Amino acid sequence: MSYVYYPGCSLKSTGRAYDESLLAVCRQLDLLLPPIEDWNCCGATAYMAISELKAFALCARNFALAEKQMETGAASVDIVAPCAACYLGLNKAAHYLDDYPALRQKVTAALDAASLQYNQRVRIRHPLDLFIHDIGKEKIAAQVRRPLSGMRVACYYGCQIVRPYADFDDQQDPTSMDAIMAALGAEVVDWPLKTRCCGGALTGTVPDVGQRLSHLLLNEAQRRHCDLVVTACPLCQLNLECYQAQLNRRFDTTLHIAVAYFTQAMGVAMGVADRDLGLARLFVPWPSVRTLAPAPGPAMEGGAHVQG
Repeated sequence: MSYVYYPGCSLKSTGRAYDESLLAVCRQLDLLLPPIEDWNCCGATAYMAISELKAFALCARNFALAEKQMETGAASVDIVAPCAACYLGLNKAAHYLDDYPALRQKVTAALDAASLQYNQRVRIRHPLDLFIHDIGKEKIAAQVRRPLSGMRVACYYGCQIVRPYADFDDQQDPTSMDAIMAALGAEVVDWPLKTRCCGGALTGTVPDVGQRLSHLLLNEAQRRHCDLVVTACPLCQLNLECYQAQLNRRFDTTLHIAVAYFTQAMGVAMGVADRDLGLARLFVPWPSVRTLAPAPGPAMEGGAHVQG
């Protein structure tokens, strides 16, 4: 099966560690991810509120480029979009262009002006989907060189990966990231906040609201003695990692927990060099064996348990 890679704007800027670690892990798994040539911004989710038509046209240009880049005889073209906002925006555009002929006609006219054509052969895939359903947990486990043994990990999916389109995981209780972390040897903490909003853009626009939402997540992760929170969204990673000092001042807490991309955790377990995973870009350092939190006893507040 062949794929084309859509990094999106965040993975080439503030989320660069996600891009680095994803590509490093894919090399380890012999998975080729050539980028879409001359890709453009998908419009993310904010553009939809300004002009849905232009947002769909932006996405459709990427679809047309991907189809043109792949072999013409392929029944479908799988676009891999790691960023949660890109994944949702591209997925929404693909669904709408399939379901609404009038919209497709307008977008087709826009593509014609650029001498491009979209033939509705695109599928939007998330790396979690690829790793679980195309690669498989067994092959991932076989690549483990440094198991994450003794590390208590909370998997944070955020709002956008499985909502509203539950194409590869459950909307209310997704488990794909949990399964990957378990294959790496980590202790996956039962964490009911895995799809609760981190505050998103509100952290920068209405900080009183955004910071409170981020604090709820981090405080619960620390209360359950997690060593690490892994996520698949650049904005979620930014909110949960970079504002911990501000959250501590505001809420009089002592939050200090590493928040990394799930691909960084995969790379660490597979023995990939730290520099190839962007670990130096973390504000809170990757937890070492010496700093791992002690596992709580049966009487731990909140009654958390670890999934096997």
